[in-house]
Amino acid sequence: MESELKDLNSKPAKIQQPDTTHDDTSSKDDRPLLKADSSSTAAAAAAANIHELEKKFAAYVRNDVYGTMGRGELPLKEKIMLGISLVTLLSLRIVFGMSLVVVYYLICRICTMFSAPNQEEEEEGYAHLGGWRRAVIVRSGRFLSRSLLFVVGFYWITETHKDSANTKENSKTEGTHQLEEQERPGAIVSNHVSYLDILYHMSSSFPSFVAKRSVAKIPLVGLISKCLGCVYVQRESKSSDFKGVAGVVTDRVREAHHNGSAPMMLLFPGTTTNGDYLLSFKTGAFLAGAPVVPVILKYPYQRFSPAWDSITGVRHVVFLLCQFVNHMEVTHLPTYYPSQQEKDDPKLYANNVRRLMATEGNLIMSDIGLAEKRIYHAALNGNNRLPSVLHQKDD
Repeated sequence: MESELKDLNSKPAKIQQPDTTHDDTSSKDDRPLLKADSSSTAAAAAAANIHELEKKFAAYVRNDVYGTMGRGELPLKEKIMLGISLVTLLSLRIVFGMSLVVVYYLICRICTMFSAPNQEEEEEGYAHLGGWRRAVIVRSGRFLSRSLLFVVGFYWITETHKDSANTKENSKTEGTHQLEEQERPGAIVSNHVSYLDILYHMSSSFPSFVAKRSVAKIPLVGLISKCLGCVYVQRESKSSDFKGVAGVVTDRVREAHHNGSAPMMLLFPGTTTNGDYLLSFKTGAFLAGAPVVPVILKYPYQRFSPAWDSITGVRHVVFLLCQFVNHMEVTHLPTYYPSQQEKDDPKLYANNVRRLMATEGNLIMSDIGLAEKRIYHAALNGNNRLPSVLHQKDD
């Protein structure tokens, strides 16, 4: 990867620096409550505060026709198109989409009958299944995931596979290069824009991924996530179970690297953004020192953005299903083989892969995360909730 990193140095990725010029929010929280006759002043202050947060947390700001949180004032043409879609498309897509989910649930139920799930810590799944059961789960899962994307409106998905730019320039010996080519990647690392990312990766490579523990209890989806071999984590907890999850992820990445029948792990950088930014990767995918496959997802749009950034889940699903055609562009970068220095330093490995993805995908790197996203959401939902969230972050 030395020549690729040299290229990156000549073409640096865009980086969003944290805005520290307005970090006096906590001091403003001690101000007395505004009286009722100060509503106009309060509205102006709230608008100014939102404007500041939008600059500070630009990775979560929506820029489509539907506006902030999908509550913007729509032009007449858009209202007419939305009305037609609500009457025609919405119900049909819900019915067909749910039918596909139920069908796949039944397939998973049949394939896991008389089989005990893996009961190891942070895991409770059926990724260990082999033979015809695993083959049916994977092949039907890939087909039905792509079918579900089609139902949602992703009729065409533009995929680009980039070859290694340094194949001929690589200074490594031929024998070493051939050895690398035979090594199987242990993980897929991808930017995170929407829950739709999961469906694409399921249709493409059917990997395992890290999910909230509550996902395992969702009707229908819970069993499907177990068949994917998800690693469950309690996102609301502090760092009590982080080491356990990181250890499981590392073991799974290492297993996929050495075992061709084991599912690869899919790792996202934190939470979802508006698609223009790339957040920081945690080192979980890189601790094993195995090669990774970087994948960049983009959702071009004219009306409604499929990005799940600052909009509620229900509103997002309704508007998405009401859009006649949705678009997705996927760029598969060459498998990234870490140097010995990167193997010894997982943080360096993660940063180099992130920098490569940001450069190739024309993405802006930002170091904000889920805590900042909650602050921004709280501000959008009403400034009366903002101080408590800010204090939680400070703690």
